[in-house]
Amino acid sequence: MRCPLLYRFRVIDRLPEKPSEAATRGTLVHAVLERLFDAPAAERTAPAAKSLVPGQWDRLRESRPEVAELFEGDPEGERLARWLGEAERLVERWFSLEDPTRLEPAERELFVETELDSGLRLRGIIDRVDVAPTGEVRIVDYKTGKAPRPEYAEDALFQMKFYALVVWRLKRVVPRRLQLVYLGSGDVLTYDPVPADLERVERKLLALWAAIREATESGVWRPRPTKLCGWCDHQAVCPEFGGTPPPYPLAVRAAESGARGAGRMGPV
Repeated sequence: MRCPLLYRFRVIDRLPEKPSEAATRGTLVHAVLERLFDAPAAERTAPAAKSLVPGQWDRLRESRPEVAELFEGDPEGERLARWLGEAERLVERWFSLEDPTRLEPAERELFVETELDSGLRLRGIIDRVDVAPTGEVRIVDYKTGKAPRPEYAEDALFQMKFYALVVWRLKRVVPRRLQLVYLGSGDVLTYDPVPADLERVERKLLALWAAIREATESGVWRPRPTKLCGWCDHQAVCPEFGGTPPPYPLAVRAAESGARGAGRMGPV
């Protein structure tokens, strides 16, 4: 949806990407909030959560050694200390948005997977699933950035509706509420889906998959320039920046003849 060519670079070419401070901080904060619920309710305090940050950072470096590159050239550890302090502040802000002493998540970091009637397989990892005594389900996702402006809220909710669709198809239950918790700005965005919403998401996903299949078979992946290009690791191989993509690693179909096939690719 964001950029077909970026999708190719990441999913087909699997080009390496450098870790970023923001994304790595998000991973760290997610790990802390997940681990906090291992403690009894009364012990889920802000100081306890902040005390988890150093240990979770050590675990992250062990599992993903490449993140240590973020702080090369920082012999005194000043940048790292500031970065860890920012993570602690995000964790602390969460306590102003939710009260973990009153929450008992049914699932944390839940892997979900289902197959639609079309054969399309969907999978994802949900940060938190809460289930009320009445059986109502709430899906919660933490974001370490700031909440989007209202006109962009729908884009932000697409991920949550995707999760809701998977849960609906998997468990035959439409989640009662979708909740995005923005730690960067201290906002909470909620949405109560209905089946019609999730059916629209399913149709959109089928259209996206059709576009992915066509591009995969034709080898034509077009860049879609946006302001986010400035943060892309692949500018050197992107035509928008004068680069040349690497040789396409998959077989492509030969062009069809006739007007109907103009601009498309046919079977080899």
